Amino acid sequence: MLILITNDDGIQSPGIKALAKAMKRVGEVYVVAPDRERTAAGHSLTLHKPLRIESLGRRAFSVSGTPTDCVNLAVNEILPRRPDLVVSGINRGGNLGDDVTYSGTVSAAMEGTLLGIASIALSQLGEAHFHFETSARFALRLIRQVRRFGLPPDTLLNVNVPDLPPQAIKGMRVTCLGKRIFDSNNVIKKEDPRGKTYYWIGGNRVAWEERKDTDQEAVENGLISVTPVHLDLTNYTALAVLRDWEKRLTPVRRRTRPTRRL
Repeated sequence: MLILITNDDGIQSPGIKALAKAMKRVGEVYVVAPDRERTAAGHSLTLHKPLRIESLGRRAFSVSGTPTDCVNLAVNEILPRRPDLVVSGINRGGNLGDDVTYSGTVSAAMEGTLLGIASIALSQLGEAHFHFETSARFALRLIRQVRRFGLPPDTLLNVNVPDLPPQAIKGMRVTCLGKRIFDSNNVIKKEDPRGKTYYWIGGNRVAWEERKDTDQEAVENGLISVTPVHLDLTNYTALAVLRDWEKRLTPVRRRTRPTRRL
């Protein structure tokens, strides 16, 4: 089994090292990750400047780009063959609810899914200390299941692990994405020593809507959250409503009068 590991915290992150060590128990591991932190890079490709790949030892490579770049280059250039699995992580901090749209960790798994490869995004909640061993242990169990049963088409697994040691985990729950309540004061405005204004985005903690079976609810209750994320973002419920707009919004062609000949 050939496993590609990447992340958005950078190739020197302790999370990716813990993950690579665990994954070597089930397959041949290649690590291809950004050369620096690329948190919140989203699903972005680098199209307007060259990318550089540096070999850091046996089956370990750093890339001067985003997590999405890493997966793309690994599959199409670095790896000896197409990987059987892409695992992105272990991320420092959760990727819950709406955060998946910003997350470089989740976006790397999206890229793997777009390329037709079973993909998992793995995030470990925490503050100063992170229980990466908890995520690594669960990843081994989860990968064996994915290897045996596969994943539905166009679907990745977004995994969030509570801030707990392995023995304190209460179980696993399959969840849906939670919904954040955004703080209107989420942008912090300050002034530098030269009198120029600068801004920090995301300075305040956010609240969550109270909904059942969400990833946020699961981790708060000491459960590992596994959310199937589908790449088709179409709102099929809205299709029927919006199709009624087609006739109203279709431009009406005006009839032109024929030119009269003299």
